[in-house]
Amino acid sequence: MSELTLRVAAVAAEARDVLRLELAAPDGRELPPFEPGAHLALRLPGGLVRHYSLLNDWRERHRYVLGVGRAAASRGGSEYIHSSLRQGMELHCSEPANNFRLAPDATHYLLIAGGIGITPILGMARWCQAQGKSWQLVYAARSRVRLAFYEELGALGGTVRFHCDDEQGGPLAVQPLLAGLAPGAQVYCCGPAPLMQAVQRAGAALPADALHFEWFSAPAEDASAPTPEAGDGFWIDLARSGQSFHVPADRSILEVLEQNGHEVPYSCREGLCGTCETAVCGGEPDHRDYVYPPSQREGLRSMLICVSRAKSPRLALDL
Repeated sequence: MSELTLRVAAVAAEARDVLRLELAAPDGRELPPFEPGAHLALRLPGGLVRHYSLLNDWRERHRYVLGVGRAAASRGGSEYIHSSLRQGMELHCSEPANNFRLAPDATHYLLIAGGIGITPILGMARWCQAQGKSWQLVYAARSRVRLAFYEELGALGGTVRFHCDDEQGGPLAVQPLLAGLAPGAQVYCCGPAPLMQAVQRAGAALPADALHFEWFSAPAEDASAPTPEAGDGFWIDLARSGQSFHVPADRSILEVLEQNGHEVPYSCREGLCGTCETAVCGGEPDHRDYVYPPSQREGLRSMLICVSRAKSPRLALDL
């Protein structure tokens, strides 16, 4: 994927601990197109790569607009953007990529956002409105001062509902939102892990392809849930180089490749972003990521090698 050099055209506060970041080409040229749900991978100082969703109208070609929340336990990305990034500076980033695509033919779209998870959801709402679709957006935050892009959302009309935990006496109740959805409806959710997990539980009876999630961080493991068996590991065969390596139970495929001198693109190492996606030439992958929905995994001939493993004794990869 090509790399872009973009200029910071504007930086503005949108809510408590949320910045609006507008990027444009230094020479004013048109930017590569994107679809609702897409994101950019920003290259930040210190070798950091961080992924941020595009929230502006998908038809715009003169700018990309991002919303960046300041993470309480920032590993450097959001802290740098909030404290050091200024108008006129340049950034390197990927072209837009999309792991959170809207189904174009749903009978109804239920969009659920929590906190900074509003960023991809806002872009989806703009598309639904422009296309004359049946849709509803529910946006939850801890308090009103943390509702980012409030004015833009309000301008979309009565299909937007706000929920503030401190005013409503607790977190958003998601079960009533998903009850009685019409056949063909699609649910898109982005936000903190507790909200996402609540939507997963409430939507358990829906068709597998009706629920869509964009995870910002891997959810905490449920101690009561069974964990996938790691076994004694497995072998990977590299189709292009002819090499073979053993992947032990305590190492990922990505780590084994790095230890043996192979440079593979990666970013999150948590199965969230899709950067390390690799084609599978043989064997059966054990998908453990948060990008591929379960409904799409059967027969899938690619995998995220930072977290996924093998169900078969050997995997052949296109490397």
